[in-house]
Amino acid sequence: MAHGTVKKEPSQVASDNWKRYVRLRDNGHSEYVTRAKKYDNFYCGEQWDATDKKKLADEGRPALTINTILSTINTVLGEQTAKRAEINFKPRSKGNEETAIALTKVVMQIGDNNKLDWLESQVFSDGLIQDRGYFDARINFDDSIQGEVEISSLDPLDVLIDVDAKEYDPKTWNEVIVTRWLSIDQIESTYGAKTADKLKSLAAGGDIYGGDSVAVEDNRFGDSSSFDLADDGFSDKTIRSVRVIERQHRRMCMSEWYVDPESGDMRPVPENWDDAKRQEFGQQFGLFIQKRLAPRVRWTVSADQILLHDEWSPYKTFTVVPYFSYFRRGKPFGMVKNLISPQEQLNKISSQELHIVNTTANSGWITEEGSLVNMTNEDLTERGAETGLHIVHARGTSAPQKIQPNQIPTGIDRITQKAAHNIKEISGVSDAMLGYESAEVSGVALESKQARGQIQIQVPMDNLAHTRHMLAEKILELVQQFYVEERLIQITNPTMPDPAAPDAQEQMMVNQVTPEGQIVNDLTLGEYSVVISTQPARDNFEESQFSEALQLRQAGVMIPDYRVVEYSHLAQKRDIAEEVKQLAGLAAPSEEEMQMQQKQQEMMIRQAELELANLEADLQTKQSQAMLAMAKAEELGEDGNVHERAMEELRAKVQMKREELQVRLQLAQVTAKTRQQDSVTRTAVSLMQHDAKQQQAKSLDSSKTKPTPK
Repeated sequence: MAHGTVKKEPSQVASDNWKRYVRLRDNGHSEYVTRAKKYDNFYCGEQWDATDKKKLADEGRPALTINTILSTINTVLGEQTAKRAEINFKPRSKGNEETAIALTKVVMQIGDNNKLDWLESQVFSDGLIQDRGYFDARINFDDSIQGEVEISSLDPLDVLIDVDAKEYDPKTWNEVIVTRWLSIDQIESTYGAKTADKLKSLAAGGDIYGGDSVAVEDNRFGDSSSFDLADDGFSDKTIRSVRVIERQHRRMCMSEWYVDPESGDMRPVPENWDDAKRQEFGQQFGLFIQKRLAPRVRWTVSADQILLHDEWSPYKTFTVVPYFSYFRRGKPFGMVKNLISPQEQLNKISSQELHIVNTTANSGWITEEGSLVNMTNEDLTERGAETGLHIVHARGTSAPQKIQPNQIPTGIDRITQKAAHNIKEISGVSDAMLGYESAEVSGVALESKQARGQIQIQVPMDNLAHTRHMLAEKILELVQQFYVEERLIQITNPTMPDPAAPDAQEQMMVNQVTPEGQIVNDLTLGEYSVVISTQPARDNFEESQFSEALQLRQAGVMIPDYRVVEYSHLAQKRDIAEEVKQLAGLAAPSEEEMQMQQKQQEMMIRQAELELANLEADLQTKQSQAMLAMAKAEELGEDGNVHERAMEELRAKVQMKREELQVRLQLAQVTAKTRQQDSVTRTAVSLMQHDAKQQQAKSLDSSKTKPTPK
């Protein structure tokens, strides 16, 4: 509850929610919806007004549609799809490089799970065509008890933004509303049967806000047509759908914040933490708690006069992230808006040209009354343009005369060309960007013209970069707020030549507590800067990598053959690359090969042990013989050094064999340890995955959570 305010009744909160919706609807949104539908129709090729089209049809005139808007917008969309965004993080206050790398990998996984590249194309096209595009980023608990970041695109017609907003960034907005029409069954499944019954009672009694709030239908057999709620009587009508108003708005409230005494950084204390946990966390990281009056997001959901949800938002900021192709002092607009006039000009002129051509073939005839013998005047009107037409007129009458057709006015072709030229000038999309042939013959000239066109469309691309940055900050906010428990992250690196290859897959544990009490990859602490870079789309990336690899090899750079194969477009390039590695002796040994190596090492060890035993036995025998020989030599006064030198040579052989055996034993131990570690790692990962799945299943069975409003 806001500081210093009195809690309102649910009906009053719902009424206030409806009034805020009406204010935003009647202060620009209704007009925007009308314009946006028109812009979308023009992009799809529906470019004629119904009245004008009917008038032309009644006059027998064509209504041509030369849809240059479609190709123009698609060209700009191609510029976006050809260069995908790559999100990275850099550490700032209390951050570190290792955690920044972990965050980058986590966000990579989130983007992959949500098909972020495809969603971005949808939002970008909405901004170009309908003036506005919106992401929505929140936490979804449907598939995981821990929660996963869910990113979706919103229909721009369903989003009402703050009428007083002057900035692009929603952090400066006071409110944003997302509306949707839900059936009474959907209301019941999400908010309960009691809520659905209340709405039914309101509709039956006629005590509802109007047609923009509740849509009803007739109960009479065979008639399911919609009725305006201004009609009298509701006893024979049932609800078809209800407009649900989801309003996120800022309110001032007193809350508790963690304060870092060294840096002064502040972070709100989670509401669901008890006093013990809050104090423990503060003591652990050297933070103190301070109460302060600060803005906070309130989440209010209503349907007509019924309040569905009214609580503090679980998120620090709005879930909505906008994209505007052009934005000027609080006025967003897209590219189609300024292309409509030249497009209409082109359609009308082209239609007039075709009409003149059509009328030229049979411009009409002049005949003397009663002069035609083999046909009537009506027959001549219909068949007058036929090839080889034979006309017989009565003797003494004038022969029929064909009326000279109207000529195409001089300069109408130049008007057509001017209209097409205006579309290119306004959009900045040149013939070179469209792929058409032009007067330029050199590659340099073509590249220069393409570069000038890309400069023209740089504004919507720059705004897209701004939206990407805001979305990355929103994802970072959600990760640091909700990814607080240990979890296993599966990362697929989209920049790898083969995403299915083992080195393109990575498993990473985050927020993992070590036996010493340290947290590895702690995502919850520290501040990080967002760094957005662009790279070619996968097909273009692979093609460029393959071409550059070949060029470097031709230049003398020693690039391995298997790397060249990995960047190729071969259907079985992964298998081929592995075969190339094996032929070059670079492939890692398989499990069977390692077992064979171990057996060979064991055989060599046993052979060395046998040889050492034989040498030691021989040494003992010869040592005894040498002792006797040396004793006899001493009695006879002979030199015994000959026998001593023989003994030294034998001892040296024994020592060399012992050292060889020791080396072989150490090598075998290293090999066995490596295999054991690999086995333990694989087993540990499997156990962690198994335990995580079991824990999630138990939690889902034992807990029932209220779904987050969507």
